[in-house]
Amino acid sequence: MKIRRSLRYLALGLVALSLSACGFFRFGEQREPWRAIVSDRCMASGAVRPSAYFQPRRPVDGPGICGADRAFSVTAFSDGRVGLSQRETLDCPMLAATDQWLTQSVQPAAMALYGQPVVALRTAGSYACRGRNGSRKGPLSEHSFANALDVSAFVFADGGVIAVESSWRGDPRAQTFLRAVHRGACRSFFTVIGPDGDRHHRDHLHLDLARYGMRGKIHRSCS
Repeated sequence: MKIRRSLRYLALGLVALSLSACGFFRFGEQREPWRAIVSDRCMASGAVRPSAYFQPRRPVDGPGICGADRAFSVTAFSDGRVGLSQRETLDCPMLAATDQWLTQSVQPAAMALYGQPVVALRTAGSYACRGRNGSRKGPLSEHSFANALDVSAFVFADGGVIAVESSWRGDPRAQTFLRAVHRGACRSFFTVIGPDGDRHHRDHLHLDLARYGMRGKIHRSCS
């Protein structure tokens, strides 16, 4: 009897642990069809190719509807020229968009203002099955689908660092750089949130490719 009761408590504990890992499950729901469609199109386009820095991994499936069909384990962008502070998991479209942002916005701003390139990004997260802003209620974050990246700082070739939290309202040149890359991100991503957005983003730039609605209508947070 005691053994049976212990097993029941163990099972309940494992369920609670699983729920905690995801924040909450979405029983009966299915991942939006547009996510698989845009991932397949991204791979078919050749915009992202496996490399030493973009390593394909098995599809991330769950818990719940969380996951990504075309997930990559990422250690650097721009063919290795821009490293990451930690290994991240991102879907194919986010890889293409981030490479575009670095090439078209970040590096031009870095060269114009500092005369040197950005060689690394300090990141604060990519895939994580959770609600928006870490909430356990409400809609799931795009992080739940490997469709978002948080960037907390930019590292330059000479070792200098521009951190979002300390520089957003700090040194004038650093402010100019951060606002340039924030504005430029609006050309590559559909949602861009920084310190001016809300208190949850005071220390990083949140970048994602969210689409809303039955037909995957694009949502843009930038004007």
